[in-house]
Amino acid sequence: MSPILPKQCVLVVDDSPENIDLLSEILRDDYRVRVATSGEKALKIVYSDEPPDLILLDIMMPGISGLEICRRLKANPDRRRIPIIFVTAMSSTEDERRGLEIGAVDYITKPISPPIVMARVRTHLALYDQSRELAHMVAQRTTELLTTRQQIIRRLGRAAEFKDNETGNHVLRMSHYARLIALAHGLGEESAGIIFNTAPMHDIGKIGIPDAILLKPGKLDAAEWEVMYQHPIMGAEIIGKHDNELLETARIIALTHHEKFDGSGYPQGLTGEAIPLEGRIVAIADVFDALVSVRPYKPALPLETALQYFDEQSGRHFDPTLLVAFKKALPEILRIKEIYADENGALTDLEFHIKEIYDHKDDPTGYPEILSSTEGGLD
Repeated sequence: MSPILPKQCVLVVDDSPENIDLLSEILRDDYRVRVATSGEKALKIVYSDEPPDLILLDIMMPGISGLEICRRLKANPDRRRIPIIFVTAMSSTEDERRGLEIGAVDYITKPISPPIVMARVRTHLALYDQSRELAHMVAQRTTELLTTRQQIIRRLGRAAEFKDNETGNHVLRMSHYARLIALAHGLGEESAGIIFNTAPMHDIGKIGIPDAILLKPGKLDAAEWEVMYQHPIMGAEIIGKHDNELLETARIIALTHHEKFDGSGYPQGLTGEAIPLEGRIVAIADVFDALVSVRPYKPALPLETALQYFDEQSGRHFDPTLLVAFKKALPEILRIKEIYADENGALTDLEFHIKEIYDHKDDPTGYPEILSSTEGGLD
């Protein structure tokens, strides 16, 4: 026996109780009906966690007009697909044209004809269902392509780390740090996620640096530094310019994460906010992990010493505003540091999401045990 599907929801918006009663009577046997007697109430319902599947909207209302409601909804990416049918006494061709131009899918004139209302509602709900199904299929395919692209970016980032003899989990840690700093700075999940997925490519240009320089145990001389200064440019050239936001962000990070807020960085000597935000964020994440991690050429600095260094470099190496976000995110950053510690072994999968990590935040030892017990690692 197939499950009974819930009734689709139609929102009726009209300042006339008589019209609301009539439309509700026409629709209630086949649909779940919600009503609003003002534009403000209508928007509250539409922006709720349970938006309607279709809106029957009067144009002439006090306060926010039907036309303005339609404009606002069509400008909202999360609600613009909801079909809107104007139900109004305005019956001129010009009125109809205006309504359709701002995004309505249909136009019903008063006095209301029940068969016309039912036919229009049924048709546009069917079209809306088809549209949502198509959008779901496109989104699913887009997600698959995005995941593939993210995996390529991550693997290339790991390739640069192997070339540089970095610790195995550096790119995982600093990518998470960058995401947390971005969120603490006020960026949304999507923007922070793009930084998270592209930060692993920050040092991809080191692939082009000779091993004699990159792996030199002692200090570099002036000529060797001139070569090293080229790796951000090499990284940007390896990635190339793209219309795709993910790859373009990776290029920007590779090119600018060694710039310094006071203009003393490289390769372009950019200053302040002329340095792209993504590069400023990754600079903090990258340097913090380098300071507090063991490297072949140095021990890990104590946390207090590393934080003192950041205070000293505020406004010099680092953006002071982003350092506020860094300190705000520090408890979560330290948890990431513990989870992805090199002592836990080299982890190769960046698909561990922050939510999964924080599900175990009250058990400081439990999550590494989960990692080590995962069969075949985290590939």
